[in-house]
Amino acid sequence: MVDLKEMSEALQKGRAKIVKELVQQAIDEGMDAKTILDEGLLAGMNIVGAKFKVNELYVPDVLVAARAMNAGAELLKPILVADGVKALGKVVIGTCKGDLHDIGKNLVKMMMEGKGFEVIDIGVDVSAEQFINAAIENDASIIACSALLTTTMGEMSNVVKVAIEKGVRDKFTIMIGGAPVNESFKVSVGADIYTPDAASAADAAAATIA
Repeated sequence: MVDLKEMSEALQKGRAKIVKELVQQAIDEGMDAKTILDEGLLAGMNIVGAKFKVNELYVPDVLVAARAMNAGAELLKPILVADGVKALGKVVIGTCKGDLHDIGKNLVKMMMEGKGFEVIDIGVDVSAEQFINAAIENDASIIACSALLTTTMGEMSNVVKVAIEKGVRDKFTIMIGGAPVNESFKVSVGADIYTPDAASAADAAAATIA
């Protein structure tokens, strides 16, 4: 039988080929797909997130680990769908209008996927209207807005305003993050959650579902 701890460790080291082989082997052995996901892939990604938070791992390490996780998850997706296993929740993520930075956004996306969320990435230069419309269309519970420029932070305030105008503010948890953003800014714009890094963002998102 496949050792899920071995799968988790291979994922942490970013060994996509080995992860893929172990996932396939576990499937062939008849192991439950959700068990493979939870105890192999997500367990490994949680450790990556925890180490990233305390600077034991860095951005390149997270990227290769996430690539390994995605390689394994691709094999599991059709089985999980057939079994009716639902994602933890749906998140719409994007970088605010006027801002083309996406490294932070991509890290948050990977960390959230590592928690079991389905993440709808609507890219960069995203307006408040686009955030809200995408969240409504995809029936998401969380909207995650990223900004790296002080000039684009204001769009986060617009996301909250548009949600209120459309009468859907209570349907979404609005999360914000990025280098110039902080807790007091979150309070001033009326957002729900601010986190300083990608791993914390994923933890906070998971806490809203619990």
